[in-house]
Amino acid sequence: MKYQYILFDLDGTLTDSAEGITKSMAHALRHFNVEIENLKDLNQFVGPPLEETFIGHYGFSKEESDILSELFRQRFAEKGKFENRLYQGIKELLQALKRSGRKLYVATSKPTIYSKEILDYFEISEYFEDIIGSELNGERTEKADVIAYVLDKHGINKEKAIMVGDRKYDICGAREHGLNAIGVLYGFGDRLELESHGAQYIALNVSELEQILVSEV
Repeated sequence: MKYQYILFDLDGTLTDSAEGITKSMAHALRHFNVEIENLKDLNQFVGPPLEETFIGHYGFSKEESDILSELFRQRFAEKGKFENRLYQGIKELLQALKRSGRKLYVATSKPTIYSKEILDYFEISEYFEDIIGSELNGERTEKADVIAYVLDKHGINKEKAIMVGDRKYDICGAREHGLNAIGVLYGFGDRLELESHGAQYIALNVSELEQILVSEV
């Protein structure tokens, strides 16, 4: 097999987490009198680090961003993490890849503690060798740092590894470390975003993702 190690993003790749993330973000923004009329307007912020959204998009200061991030996490930890659903076909895909001898990892910008709880909730933790995310103290919030940590911790040969994700952060993080990447269109990114940042493969849905992984990987 060409690729022995497969790194998966979480939000927008394994699960559709839009409801919990956008509701938690709207809850936090309300603290500074920012009202969100349509939660779907926040879908574009599913994936990037919170600080990037609060400072880069809304123009808050670092101190205000820290307050917003804490408010977000309070609601997310209480209920948002389970306002979520597993994409259809993902569990079967993971089972098939595991049976074929591949080693699977989760590489996400979401805090590790929440990521493990979510994967346990959907009963798919067993398919992964490790689940790596950011830390609540601010460590590893960039996707490239998460990928580097997975590669280093497990001594993974980069030439035999590939990243699967739905946003440019996944593709850029993979390319920064010399990994090929598969961009999925059923998440929160689009074809232009993924292709323009260098995704080698594009999957419209989970079925196409399986076809790519089986035929190319």
